[in-house]
Amino acid sequence: MSNETPSTTENLRWYQGITNYQWLVLIIASLGWVFDVFEGQIFVASMRDAMPGLLGVDADHPSVRTWNDWAFGSFLLGGAFGGVLFGMLSDRIGRSKTMIITILFYSGFTCVTALANAPWQMVVLRFFVAMGVGGEWAVASAMVAEVMPARSRPVMSSIFHASSVLGTLGAAAAGAFVVGNPALGESAWRWGFAIGAAPALLTVWVRWKLKEPDTWVKAKEREKDSGERTGQLSELFNGVNLRNTIVGVSLASIGLVTFWGGHIYGKNALLRDAQKTALTAEGVALSPPADVPAAEYKEIRQAALKKHEATIKRAEMLSMVLNTIGGGLGLVLFGAISNWLGRKGAFILYHVLAFVMMLVLFQGLIATNASPTIVAIFLPVFGFFTLGMHAGYAVYFPELYPTRLRGTGAGFCFNMGRLATAAAFFGYGFLENPPTPEAKALQLAPLYLLGVVVILFAKETRGQEISD
Repeated sequence: MSNETPSTTENLRWYQGITNYQWLVLIIASLGWVFDVFEGQIFVASMRDAMPGLLGVDADHPSVRTWNDWAFGSFLLGGAFGGVLFGMLSDRIGRSKTMIITILFYSGFTCVTALANAPWQMVVLRFFVAMGVGGEWAVASAMVAEVMPARSRPVMSSIFHASSVLGTLGAAAAGAFVVGNPALGESAWRWGFAIGAAPALLTVWVRWKLKEPDTWVKAKEREKDSGERTGQLSELFNGVNLRNTIVGVSLASIGLVTFWGGHIYGKNALLRDAQKTALTAEGVALSPPADVPAAEYKEIRQAALKKHEATIKRAEMLSMVLNTIGGGLGLVLFGAISNWLGRKGAFILYHVLAFVMMLVLFQGLIATNASPTIVAIFLPVFGFFTLGMHAGYAVYFPELYPTRLRGTGAGFCFNMGRLATAAAFFGYGFLENPPTPEAKALQLAPLYLLGVVVILFAKETRGQEISD
């Protein structure tokens, strides 16, 4: 924790007086989160290539959607398990040691995914990748909060979480130029996952440069003297912690369900137009003609889309990039907005406008075949509000718990939200006729309004020091 006093910092901006080591912590934590998100999003970027390749069917086959939903569900379950496990571990053995373990976990299992030769293997490996992904966020968010002075913490935590967009952009680039590269053949998607081995090199820097935060060291000393044990999961449900835990888990559940079930499908906005353009260019009707058998039309349609595969893939990735750029700006600005409106006010603003954005994109622009230019202009705005609130989890959750529970509490709240999301995806996966991505997004949009209700019961932490 910083030794600064109000009298010495009242005229300083959030970035002034920050030491080189504090900047280093932010950079390393953010890089870990960048690679963390890349490992998650590379599946999103390749889901229309990898699973069809493993199943031996085309990308629009119903079984592809089912297996992808199960893979998403497995990823979310793994994130929930890993987030709690490694969050507790970080409170017990230290932030930097646990960060190394989580990075090795997600980078190693992502690389192994390149060798998958059956859909069930993809599903299982996504679980193990997610264990590291969920754990790294819990550790890094706690470390950033503990190292930064109070005046800088909201913005620094927002920057940390916003770095995720670089991981998504990296996955989009891999999707466009590696996964979607015809020169690499039918197994091009495997190279996208093989890239996942690279983050393992970051652990060398972590081991060399990072030390445990002073607040954590003091908490471990108190554990010896007073018996206040660190990383006790049961304490999240005692006294004042119970309300904080319920609010945190509820917010994360809403944010993650709507992210995986709505925000990510913003990438379909330009993809749909590219598909229509390809079909028109090949003289194929956009819907099955009455005099053509459904099976025959499907075969003709797939052959036409195959000719324009690279162009369609780039349109999908462009949507992903525009969506992510807007989301990144929303993430970065959450800290400043939460200083202005309070944590509760910022969450309410983002949730209400995210609900509106979902309706406009999926029920308005995509459903009415809006101009690609209009859609492209709108996507960053959509991303700003549907993703930006996630920075609030990095800002808010560490403020709810004392140091001895910070990794455990933040990790539990953020990653238990994955369980609700996993349940939703497994549920969709078992449906005989699962809804289209656009229909799924519209079904989940009202959850943002539920988030507003949850916020009304939340504790306001603006301007408060994090407790030891």
